[in-house]
Formats: sequence, C-alpha cells, structure tokens
Amino acid sequence: MIKIFLGADHRGYELKEKIATWLFDLGYEFEDLGADHFDSSDDYPKYAEQVASLVSKRPHSKGVLLCGSGVGVEVVANKFDGIRAAIGKNVLQVKAGRKDDDMNILVIASDFTDIKEARGML
Repeated sequence: MIKIFLGADHRGYELKEKIATWLFDLGYEFEDLGADHFDSSDDYPKYAEQVASLVSKRPHSKGVLLCGSGVGVEVVANKFDGIRAAIGKNVLQVKAGRKDDDMNILVIASDFTDIKEARGML
C-alpha cells in the first residue's frame, strides 16, 4: 500500500485534520507531518519541505499539502527532484493530473476549497 505524507500550515490546519480522519477511515497508511496544533504564526515552507522531501525519497509514496492559496506549498514542493505537485481544482482535474502527469502531491487551497471538493479530490 502507498504511504501518504500530509502537511499544512495554520491556514490549512483545520482541513488537514479532517483529511487525516478520512485517510484513517479509508484505511490508508499515512503520516501527519504537521502542524500538530493551530499556530497562527507558523508558515507553509516547513511543511512543504518535509512532505516533498519524503515523497521524493520514496517513489511510490504520495503527499497532500495545504495552505491558504495552495500556491506557496506548490512552489516549494516542486523544487524537489521527482516531485510533481499541483493544486487540485476539482475531482476530474485531479484524476487527469494523476493519469496524465503522474502528480504525486495533491495541493489543496484551503481558503478556496470546500469540504466536499477536498474529500472528492482526495
């Protein structure tokens, strides 16, 4: 089974917590790399680097990153060799990104994505 690495800053924290619950309920092996609590002063690069680093070292793993716009974590993650991170817009776009481009990190813009959309993309 693939392992999923999960990370978010304060703007994505609440949705990340829901995603962790969904992954657990669906039986996926995952590791939540933080934030482990809401901290309004944390910032996305820390979490994007941790997730992208681990996904780049484990070819069959995947990642999910969240921040407010999604742009910050996407830019940081894509600096790592072998990473193909992209902001998910909807279910069909994410499926196409996986199939056509082998996207290995799903980026979710927490300020612009509702819970139903996030669950579908996951």
